[in-house]
Amino acid sequence: MALKNSVYALPFRDDCLEDLEWIAQEAVSGGGEAHVCLAEFSDRETDNALVERSRSERTADYAALGKKIQEWNRKARRRSGARPPEDDLPATLARARRRLEEISRIDFFEAPGRPAALTLLDQLETRARTVESPSRSFLPSNLLGRTWATRRGVQVDRIASAWLIRRFLDPNAGFRFVDPKEPPREGELRFDMVGGDFSHEADACTLETLITRTGVSDPALRPLAEIVHDIDLKDGKFRRPEAPGVEQVLLGLLLACPRDEDRLDRGFALFDGLYESFRRGSLKKEVRK
Repeated sequence: MALKNSVYALPFRDDCLEDLEWIAQEAVSGGGEAHVCLAEFSDRETDNALVERSRSERTADYAALGKKIQEWNRKARRRSGARPPEDDLPATLARARRRLEEISRIDFFEAPGRPAALTLLDQLETRARTVESPSRSFLPSNLLGRTWATRRGVQVDRIASAWLIRRFLDPNAGFRFVDPKEPPREGELRFDMVGGDFSHEADACTLETLITRTGVSDPALRPLAEIVHDIDLKDGKFRRPEAPGVEQVLLGLLLACPRDEDRLDRGFALFDGLYESFRRGSLKKEVRK
């Protein structure tokens, strides 16, 4: 049977297998067809060639990103144009961080170039660190009675963000699940969407952005947000030992609940329990190691 152009290969690792299973599930949920299989080539030379091709392509990706970051740094130093270039630095930094994460996720064979890109990114972050964007700031009182919109097919970061909104910002908040191309309605807030009011910023997931920018202060939220970060961004930043277990539970939740409303209902219960475990300090110290 013809497979056309819809075959993708990843190394045989647990996280890669899980990624393919998620993609297959999304295809099936959308009325399509998808299969995940284990395959091997009949000769070792093909395996080696694919590994080298992967390294070569990722090396080129890191180099292209590094070149862009250098250009942004040069523009920031020139301070020319109708407005100071620093105004765009936070958004630029966020884009660069996202691109580095995208490359790192598919850099399975440690291609050269990532350390150099990180160094350049740190230089850009140093310039952006003192930049504030008042027009993007929100006080908790301005968030009451609002409708929050996000992309359809909610997963970990959007579920956790909706949970935080309902539990800490507005107990009566309403949610809409939309096509990203749909224009926002008047008075509506958007989260975890490109150009949204709250989304990924620098290397933070949307949940972390919400906590930081709304000023929600609760020590129990920190480990919870770190778990969501590790699951969503897969960058190993916090290496929370609870993350794989929570991710497995969420995978089952998503498979069992194709409707976004049901995913929020089940997800809220999950995050309520997780939050309480940190709030009451019921987790043993060994688990935190």
